[in-house]
Amino acid sequence: AMLRLRLLTWDVKDTLLRLRLPVGHSYAAEARARGLQVQPEALGRAFREAYGAQSRRFPNYGRGQGLSSRQWWVDVVKQTFVLSGVRDDAALTALAEKLYRDFCGSRNWEVLPGAGETLSQCCQRGFRMGVVSNFDNRLENILSQCNLRHHFEFVLTSEAAGFAKPDGRIFEEALRLGGVPPEQAAHVGDDYSRDYRAARAVGMHSFLLRAAGQGQEPEVPPEHVLPTLSHLLARIEK
Repeated sequence: AMLRLRLLTWDVKDTLLRLRLPVGHSYAAEARARGLQVQPEALGRAFREAYGAQSRRFPNYGRGQGLSSRQWWVDVVKQTFVLSGVRDDAALTALAEKLYRDFCGSRNWEVLPGAGETLSQCCQRGFRMGVVSNFDNRLENILSQCNLRHHFEFVLTSEAAGFAKPDGRIFEEALRLGGVPPEQAAHVGDDYSRDYRAARAVGMHSFLLRAAGQGQEPEVPPEHVLPTLSHLLARIEK
């Protein structure tokens, strides 16, 4: 039977937007502009290590521990370069502040194929729309610059909510903002545990965006899997 949905919530990173370049390449280009030679691959590995360590020590951008998300990110960027062998602290601070600003807009982000069209069609069908994303407070601006913000009634980040997916409380806040019960809402995202399973745990419907050949978790019925975003409306209206 056709789902009686009134609200659609959306993950952002790798669902609607993706990085234009791997992080290491963006960081290396900015370093080169300042006369620092660092290998993109080394920076990519260092970034994953620094980001992981910072996330464990200060979850959700340090929101519960008095850190600003800006300071959280500046520290991650600096540590990425330190791990890659750059030791000049003054240069690192300037570099980190610049990179923080560069990831604030459309310069480093691009819209995934089909995302704009799918969002427009969903709005035309009368769905209420919101974002639920493990992101910091730059997200509104990024969505605006990428010309997607106008599709959404609300943008709920983990920084603003104080909870990160898969914590069900971020979805409950989204349902409150959307003004619908969970059975009238569906979440769309690319992560099995943070998006697909977490939304279902609070009683919402959900769809998992997954390109062909990606890992097949057995619990996902094929009718909940989206090979591309343009499959969404057919799945809902079936």
